[in-house]
Amino acid sequence: MNRPILLGHRGSPRAHLENTLPGFQAALDAGLDGVELDVRRLKDGTLVVHHDPHLKGGRALPDLTRAELPPQVPTLAHVLAWAADTGAYVNVELKYEAARPDDRVGRTLDLIRAFGLSRRVIVSSFNPLLLVSAAHEAPEIERGLLIHRTYRAGRLDPLPLVMHLTGAAALHAMHPLVDRDLMCLARRRGWRMNAWTVNDPAEARRLVALGVNGLIGDLPDVLLGAAPPRLAGRPE
Repeated sequence: MNRPILLGHRGSPRAHLENTLPGFQAALDAGLDGVELDVRRLKDGTLVVHHDPHLKGGRALPDLTRAELPPQVPTLAHVLAWAADTGAYVNVELKYEAARPDDRVGRTLDLIRAFGLSRRVIVSSFNPLLLVSAAHEAPEIERGLLIHRTYRAGRLDPLPLVMHLTGAAALHAMHPLVDRDLMCLARRRGWRMNAWTVNDPAEARRLVALGVNGLIGDLPDVLLGAAPPRLAGRPE
């Protein structure tokens, strides 16, 4: 069995500031395959890697320019250059800032292409419209639909339709949602299943036993302890 791909959730946030280059490098140094990160946009259009819409001091990122950015907050270009140099696999999450796509989608995809990372990146979002836009802009770059709750309402389950419309290759589900039924659906539909945020050793082992394709978590040792050695080849 191929080992699932193992990604540091915003890097290695228990040891370093999240979404920073030291944290990303620490995740790789620990033995993970890559990282998950978040993309937001500054007032001047600069794309930066940051989870929240504001800095810890309260300043909103959409009100800042690159010149005003604290040094610990990297630009997306800086992080993608690091990934190109290190061979890291990257899950780029487009944050849900507005219902309709903005220029973040195309500009993120342009940067991914510019650094030659089209085959080592998956772009994810909770917003299906962003993924539809990404499919039109760069169909060759894989997409993952993020979910934190079930889509099912009674007998109606729109998840297969949403996955089809977005052209998503993977479902990125919050880990308690991943069970045998969801895994069976994913296999029938040909979706990869990546689970987040997995920090409990027993939960990580349960997910590996179910056959998930990826684990995203804060603690490299937990992910590495649950996964068998990888066979040669590109991460799934």
